[in-house]
Amino acid sequence: SAPEQEAIPDSLIEGEILNVNTAGAKELERLPGIGEKRAQDIVAYREEHGLFTEVDAIMNVSGIGPGIMERIRPYVSVRR
Repeated sequence: SAPEQEAIPDSLIEGEILNVNTAGAKELERLPGIGEKRAQDIVAYREEHGLFTEVDAIMNVSGIGPGIMERIRPYVSVRR
């Protein structure tokens, strides 16, 4: 993998916000409750359906329900 990817911490830094419309799978894996499979599912959903228009739309991704949504909500945005 590229050196800049290796520099990504395993978890989010306090106060850090990820834009789910631009984050790659490796970045998304840093979210609580999001592993490799769900991160890839988020990217695949975004590629198939277009950008997320609101944070709650992430629940349209298979495997992401209200519980995970509440855990990741403080750390995600959909800014365009």
